[in-house]
Amino acid sequence: MACATIAVALGLAASTVVLMGSSATRVVAPHVTPGARQTAPLPLVGPPAAAMPPVATETTIAQVVGPVPYSAQPDGPSTGSLPVGGWWRDTKFLPVIARSPGWLQVRLPQRPNGLTGWIPESAAVLSTTTYGIVIDVTDHRLQLFDRGRLVLDAPAGVGTPDDPTPLGQFYLMEIGASRGAGWGPFVLATNAHSEAITSWEGSGDAFTAIHGPLGADAAIGDSGGEISHGCVRLHVDDLARLAPVPLGAPVAIVAGTRPPW
Repeated sequence: MACATIAVALGLAASTVVLMGSSATRVVAPHVTPGARQTAPLPLVGPPAAAMPPVATETTIAQVVGPVPYSAQPDGPSTGSLPVGGWWRDTKFLPVIARSPGWLQVRLPQRPNGLTGWIPESAAVLSTTTYGIVIDVTDHRLQLFDRGRLVLDAPAGVGTPDDPTPLGQFYLMEIGASRGAGWGPFVLATNAHSEAITSWEGSGDAFTAIHGPLGADAAIGDSGGEISHGCVRLHVDDLARLAPVPLGAPVAIVAGTRPPW
C-alpha cells in the first residue's frame, strides 16, 4: 500500500487535506500554525557546508493574506492572483527568491510546477528561516540543512517510476496533524504537484507530502526505496526531526544532483 501524493479536498469553510494511501479517504486535522512547532535548533550532524551549500543559509518568507495579485515583472500588469478559500486557505507563507524596490518575487502554490510571480512588498509580512530540505529521489534520501549545515540525513521512500516524485524547487506549503502512528507526528505538504496524477480521487489536484512510513518501515530500511505514488515517506523518528521547519521553508527535490537555490 503506497501512500503518495497529497490531494487537497474542496471546501468553502474549513480547509482539509486529503492524503492518498488506501482506498479510504483520510482527512487531516486543521492547520497547525508555524509558531506552535518552533523548537530549539537541531544539533549538527555534519561538517560546515562548502562555500556554495546545497540550500540557502537563509530564506526570506512572505506572509500574505487574501487574493494578492501577482505580475510577471516588478511593477508590471497583473497576470493573476493568489488562490484563496477552499484548500488554498487565505493566509500563505511564500519563499522570496528575488527582490526589486517595492516588489518581491515569490514561489506560487498553484500549477504548473515552478510558477513564480512578483507581488507588492507592501502586501507581505516578512520573516526568515535558516532551514532548507533537499530530497534526492536517486539516492532515496531526505536531508535537512540549518544555516547551510547538515542536521539530518535520512533514508526516504519516494515515488515509483510510474508515479514519480516531481523534481524542482518548491516550499513547505501546509502542515497537517497526524492521522495515526503510521503517519508520524504530523504531515508536511509541499507545493510540488504530481506530474503523473492530475486529480487524486476527484479532489482536483495532487500535491507531494512528507509523512511517516504507513507500515513500510522495512521497505525504507537504511537506504530508502521507490515505494509511493509520489509522496516522501520517512521513519517516524526521522520525520519528527523536521518539526522546527516553518511554512515557506524551501524544499528542493532533485535526482542525483543538488544545485544551489
